[in-house]
Amino acid sequence: MKQLIECVPNFSEGNNMDIIKQITNEIESVEGVSLLDVDPGQATNRTVVTIVGTPDEVCEAAFLAVKKASEVIDMRNHKGAHPRFGATDVCPLVPVANITMEETVEYARKLAKRIGDELNIPIYCYENAALIEERRNLAVCRAGEYEGLKEKLAKPEWKPDFGPAQFNAKSGVTAVGARDFLVAYNVNLNTTSTRRANSIAFDVREKGRVKREGNALTGKPVLDDKGNKVWEPGSLKCVKAIGWFIDEYGIAQISMNLTNISVTPVHVAYDEVFKKALERGIRVSGSELVGLIPLQAMIDAGKYFLRKQKRSVGIPEKEIIKIAVKSLGLDDLYEFKPEEKIIEYKLAADEKKKKLIDMNLAEFTDETASESPAPGGGSVSAYMGAMGVALGTMVANLSSHKRGWDDRWEEFSEWAEKGMKYQSELVRLVDEDTNAFNKIMDAFGLPKKTEEDKALRKQAIQDATKNAILVPFKVMEVAYKALEVIKAMAEIGNPNSVSDAGVGALAIRSCIKGAFLNVKINSGDLEDKTFVQTVSEKAKDIDKKTEELEKEILSIVESKL
Repeated sequence: MKQLIECVPNFSEGNNMDIIKQITNEIESVEGVSLLDVDPGQATNRTVVTIVGTPDEVCEAAFLAVKKASEVIDMRNHKGAHPRFGATDVCPLVPVANITMEETVEYARKLAKRIGDELNIPIYCYENAALIEERRNLAVCRAGEYEGLKEKLAKPEWKPDFGPAQFNAKSGVTAVGARDFLVAYNVNLNTTSTRRANSIAFDVREKGRVKREGNALTGKPVLDDKGNKVWEPGSLKCVKAIGWFIDEYGIAQISMNLTNISVTPVHVAYDEVFKKALERGIRVSGSELVGLIPLQAMIDAGKYFLRKQKRSVGIPEKEIIKIAVKSLGLDDLYEFKPEEKIIEYKLAADEKKKKLIDMNLAEFTDETASESPAPGGGSVSAYMGAMGVALGTMVANLSSHKRGWDDRWEEFSEWAEKGMKYQSELVRLVDEDTNAFNKIMDAFGLPKKTEEDKALRKQAIQDATKNAILVPFKVMEVAYKALEVIKAMAEIGNPNSVSDAGVGALAIRSCIKGAFLNVKINSGDLEDKTFVQTVSEKAKDIDKKTEELEKEILSIVESKL
């Protein structure tokens, strides 16, 4: 499996698009890297760039971008609302797939050393890449900002981790780190008061505010026995926040970094700010995502708000995303485009090849009918299964909204959610089956001039054939599990839709039998007969149990017609 990391460099330029384009051109010159997002901010005079790819290639792209930024950005002329101390202010690496945090840390430190050595830029390593514990916190590293760098670098305790301990007037300092996925998230307020926005930020951020005697605003700070200020923590863990005013929109915002969205997700942060703002007589009007967000975070948000409405969460993904966008007010300031802001959607959009599941019904049917051998029976079987369980999911959702069954919405929501899980997996397998066939064709097309070529070709054919057996077998497994949803809806679902459950059972039965045919036809060419026997016996068992369960479901359906 390919390792993937994300890099989110922040450059201290948000107005001159020519400068930003020069930087991003360097990133796009590296193969194996996808430029997912470029998010300039005028008021902050800062651009957040998101790139994803294999580790070595991402590090190369990051280095070239930092180098170009050092050439085209002059910090002596920089002003902006966001804290900063360098032309490339921060350059964090984030593990995305098949790579550990420890491995990501090593890449971050190698990148930091290269920037320091080759570009003569002082580097501080922060978060998980920190070499000195006190430097884990970015805010500590950036204290004093650009204006305080000359004095700061002269102090022995602030000697850079890499690069010269000298003030680079043009480029400043860059912080290179390794961290978990961070979501930069701003909540919009119906006020222009930065002071009031800051008060709300202090209410919610983990650090909180300084504890004071008497009056919370003017009272003397409370000190501990060592003379240090005592802090009252805020209500949200793993959240950094400040209040600021955005000239571009004429509003104040709570600007937050959610440093661990498994601890404090976006929807929890939004609701908490909403609550604290209301206590201060201020209304939240919406919110804004800076950069990209993982798909799961948006799905979690959508389901959270659906549950608050006592509505079924077993609905299509795009509808869940729509609920999340509307509930979080993400289109308050400008249109929120999921295909541009959700990282998985953005990656998928970059793929040139059109998937079968992206076709409309007519296109899919025409492609199946064409002289091309794929999609064939395997893909069609998987799609029949997806349609079958979709009918069961529909009955669950209809039951969840049935008048008089209000106290059962959660019961049917759980069934609908389970149905959507099976449906999504079967939809994925539509393309997976065609891909499996294409891999066999690719293997047959390998060279066979030498004995070594022949051996490699033979092994590739056998490996591809084994995969072409496993994919339809997986279809059988998933589709059989989906019958539990169909049976439950036939038994307890909305009686007006019982025939839909029956049609779902027939579709899934056809799916399983069609997939079984594909297991059989592909098994004939595999030399590993032990593997063939094992899979065939399991497939026969699923086929037999499917026939029994189908009869049981249809009997229930017939009794209610």
